[in-house]
Order: sequence, then structure tokens, then C-alpha cells
Amino acid sequence: MEIRVPEVGESVREALLAKWFKKDGESVKRDEALCEIETDKITLDINADAAGVLAITVTEGTTIPVGTVIGSIDEQQVAVAVAPIATAPISAPAVPVQLSPANSASAPSTPAARREMREQGIDPASVVGTGKGGRITLDDLFSGIAEKSQQGAATPVPPPDAASVLIPSQGMVAVSVPPAPVGPIAAVHSEEPPPYVSEREERRAMSPIRKRIAERLVAVRRETAMLTTFNEADLSHIMALRDKYRDHFQKRHGVKLGFMPFFVKACVEALREFPSVNASIDGDDIVYHHYYDIGIAVGGEKGLVVPILRNAERLHFHEVEQAINGFSEKIKTNRLTISDLEGGTFTISNGGVYGSMLSTPILNPPQSGVLGMHAILERPVVRDGQIVIRPMMYLALSYDHRIIDGREAVGFLKKIKEYIEDPEELLLEG
Repeated sequence: MEIRVPEVGESVREALLAKWFKKDGESVKRDEALCEIETDKITLDINADAAGVLAITVTEGTTIPVGTVIGSIDEQQVAVAVAPIATAPISAPAVPVQLSPANSASAPSTPAARREMREQGIDPASVVGTGKGGRITLDDLFSGIAEKSQQGAATPVPPPDAASVLIPSQGMVAVSVPPAPVGPIAAVHSEEPPPYVSEREERRAMSPIRKRIAERLVAVRRETAMLTTFNEADLSHIMALRDKYRDHFQKRHGVKLGFMPFFVKACVEALREFPSVNASIDGDDIVYHHYYDIGIAVGGEKGLVVPILRNAERLHFHEVEQAINGFSEKIKTNRLTISDLEGGTFTISNGGVYGSMLSTPILNPPQSGVLGMHAILERPVVRDGQIVIRPMMYLALSYDHRIIDGREAVGFLKKIKEYIEDPEELLLEG
């Protein structure tokens, strides 16, 4: 049975074979992850459609057209694994030694954790997974590295040719790997310099997704007349509603009630009143959309992705939450598809989850508007002549000035503010 690079969208013509999880000649099980591929839009795993023995024909780090045969599975052949016999006791090193990349697929793990284990040479069997279904997460991995580092504090300093790896919140941890290429991304084209690491820096080839992000960001600045207008909203009312109905909402719908449904519904109602913000330019024409496909910007492992809430005007609050949770799970498990990303008439980007107080969101072409949400901070404001403390959020609307006038942009953002500060109408609709 042949293994081909799948078609993931009409606009995607090639992909990078980033990593093989199994070795040539190794036995595989049905539905087991075989390799990871990257396009300029998404990263996904290719799973085995049958059990058998894997034969690899395309090496990792190669860019190939969609539809290319990269290997095959012999369903008749039985692989016999021969384990080497230890002839003498071997003392365990202070930190894990380099293992075959294929071993990192032997335990259930998130894609991020699996990649980190391959790069650091960590045996998945040595890490206890605390995620859903026993999956190994990055927190499990970093905790294990930190613990081994502390246990090996009395171990002699590694030789000069060893590399140092920065572990978040743990400082520099020495690992026994030479300063050689690491990571799932090798040189894609022969004219590109090979990746390398040293004690002072690391250089890798830019991934297809990151290249595409860079191209689109530059194009937005060059091809649109982007401006940003700002306002602020008092979230006291929404926070009180969430506190009051939190348990009832979760018990009834199985999801927590967050802030995003309020903003999605507020955007839909504001877009109805200001249709140019929901429009796009196509050549010399302005296309006014009579539907509301709202993109939700999500920071993925490889970069920002914007999955689409189709027909958001028809969704209830719990359906918005369920859809966003589904997108997050797909991103974590590399199951996001091109169809999840295509289209969209307007985008919401929540930088507040990262602590951003104020920023200028960038347009997602061909869309003409994007709303930026930010961190909720208690600040002094004036209400009825009195200075009071309120949970406030700065709002930012970036828009294409070619088809949206300043008056419309300001009016749109004021309408968002009104719906957020007095959300009863949204609740009646949602």
C-alpha cells in the first residue's frame, strides 16, 4: 500500500516532509502516526491505513509535490525486531542520551512534546504522561528534565562540545548532544545553509508556515491602507453574568462560558449595521457578504492560525464555545484542515490571553476588518461623577481605509462597546 502526501486544499501544491516517526523496515500498526508534513498553512500527521512493514522512499527534510509517494506499507511481511544483548552493566548518564527519532512515537504524546523528545533524545517510556488518556505534555517533559537535572547536580560539567538547551522557567540544562543540526526541519533546498546549534545561537531553515506568515504580513502593509481605531469597554456586566450562570451553563452544555461568545455575537450585530466592515475588495469591485463567517485567531505551535466559525449569526453561545474548543483540540493534535481555515469575512484576535494591554492587530486579507481584544485590567474610571474601579478592556479595530471610512470604523467599534457593556440584547439573540 502506497503512502502519499494528501491533498489538503486547492491552493496547496507542495509540502515539507518534516519528520518520520518510524524507521525504514519497522513494523507499524493501523492508524499509527507515520510522519509529519508541513504546508504553508497547516501541519499534520499522516497515519497508517493498514498494519505492516514500512518502506521509506523520501527522506525527511525534503519538499515534495502534493500526491507524491513517500513510502509504502507491506501488509504481508512481518517485521522481526532484534534487540541487542547487553554484555556489561552500563551506568545511566545524568540526562537522557540521544535515541532514534522513531522511538519518540512509541508513547502517546502531544505533537509538541513528541518533537521536543526527539530533539532532546528523551525516551518516551521514561516520562509519565498526565494529559488526557495518559498523553505526554510539554509540562510533563520539562518537569522530568528539571528533576533529572537536579539529580545529576554532582555530575561533572559536560565537555566543551556539548550543547545547552534553554528550558522555560528552569534555566540552562546541559544535554549530551554535539553542536549539530536538530529539530524536525532540515534544509529544504540544497542552496540553503544547514541548520546548526552552538552554545550561543541556533540557526534553522524557516518552515513553510512561517514563510507564508511573513509573506502575508508584508503584503498586508504593502497592499492595504490599514488604519486602527481604539476604544475601551467596561466588562463588569459580562463578568457578573458569567459568575451567576457559570455552573448552570457548564452543567447544561458541557463547556465553560467564556468571553468570546459575547464578542462574536457583538461583532455579528455590529457587522449587520456596518456592512462595509464585513466586505472585501475583489479587483475593482467591493463584495458585500450577507453571511458572517468569523475567524478566531489562535496562536498555534507553528504560528498564528485563524479557523472559521461558519455562519456565526446562527450559533448560540454554547455552540461558539464548543466550536472554539474543537479548534483548539485540532491544533494540538495536528488535525486542523484547510477547510477549517478557508474563507472568513471578519476576524477576532484576543491578545489578552497572553497579557497584551494594547496592540494594533493586522488585517487577514481579503478581509477588511479585525477586532483586537486585550487583557482585562481593573482601572479607575469616572461613573456619574465618581471615580470607581472597573474591569476594563482596550479594544482595537484595524480596517482597510480603501472601503471603510473613519466614521464607519469608529461607529462599528462604539457599537461593539455598547453590546459588551449592555449584553441583554445579545443574550436574547444568542
